[in-house]
Amino acid sequence: MVTPQISLHVWRDAELAAGTHVGTLATPEGLEYGEDAGCRSYTDPFGDGSARGYTWSSWLSPEVRPGHAFSDLVPSWNARTPDGSWIEVEARASQDGVRWSRWWVLGRWAETDTAIHPTTVRDQRDETTRVRVEELVATHGTRWQAYQLRVTLLRPAGSDARPTLSLVSAVVSGGPTTGPDPSRPGGTGHGREVEVPPYSQQLHRGEYPQWASGGESWCSPTSISMVLGTWGLGPSPEEYDWVDPGYRDRFVDHAVRFTFDHAYHGAGNWSFNTAYAALYGTEAFVTRLRDVAEAEEYVAAGIPLVASVAFEKDDLPMAGYRTSGHLLVIVGFDEHGDVIVNDPASHRVPSNDEVRTVYPRAAFERVWLRSRGLVYVIHPADVPLPRTSPVMTP
Repeated sequence: MVTPQISLHVWRDAELAAGTHVGTLATPEGLEYGEDAGCRSYTDPFGDGSARGYTWSSWLSPEVRPGHAFSDLVPSWNARTPDGSWIEVEARASQDGVRWSRWWVLGRWAETDTAIHPTTVRDQRDETTRVRVEELVATHGTRWQAYQLRVTLLRPAGSDARPTLSLVSAVVSGGPTTGPDPSRPGGTGHGREVEVPPYSQQLHRGEYPQWASGGESWCSPTSISMVLGTWGLGPSPEEYDWVDPGYRDRFVDHAVRFTFDHAYHGAGNWSFNTAYAALYGTEAFVTRLRDVAEAEEYVAAGIPLVASVAFEKDDLPMAGYRTSGHLLVIVGFDEHGDVIVNDPASHRVPSNDEVRTVYPRAAFERVWLRSRGLVYVIHPADVPLPRTSPVMTP
């Protein structure tokens, strides 16, 4: 059996005391802005064109050597950015652990769009590396052995705002892009289904076309809304009071606005979606799993997963559509081990009642592993992850 090599490193709460602090303050709950370490100017490319001054402090992770070569990296963070503050997340990588790449920007993020417009940075590449939205990708046969993250906390010059971080993580992977075939048997999650509210993105077609053309492409924030709803969490009616009162499931529109990546011009940025989910009382991060059997462990623990898939119409004919990239929710497994999902893009009827779908296990696994088993893990801190939650480096 050949499976991808995957490593996830998570720094949460007091673990963020590790690394190098430049003005940041370590607390039992994570990091907060401690003191000004410098000042920089930033012109929001989606703002009014004015340069504004920000003071900053930063945190540099320890060097991480996952023990295997890797060719991609995806970060996550759980942060709060009050009073006009924001954060910048960067990564660098090394092929030999000695010589390092430049720093690559993987996100400029705030919890609202009033301080800055949250965005990734386009057109970052050199002869060995490129940034694909929120993902650092090796090119031309390059393989890395080590990486570091850097998070910079910024606030308006003269402000007393204190942005905070409670979690920073990165998942790296290397090896094949397809997993075992036939599917490795599971069993832990057979006959288990988490009660997840079904929401259809199709109900939002034509709404707020400035955000990724309306509901037809709102799969990720719709899926996030389903998982938050599982835990009885999400924005309050007062928070989404700005949404047209004639729209259904208005919290989905709210999620779209505040997961929207203005450079990517879409609401499917993986890191932005987990950062949004963390605003509502969850721990949330992006990771990868090796096969469906690992996904069963989460379902057995009561944790649904948002999964990234890509497929042609013939790959999953029961879906009724094709996609080069889509997010849906793994909510359970039937008694045969086939995968029960809440698919927000169900094309049968634009209705919440048509979202639940069962896909054959092996067929689903193949299309999911084209995205190297990428998932969002979103859970309240008092709901423990499965003991087999893979490769979480202490």
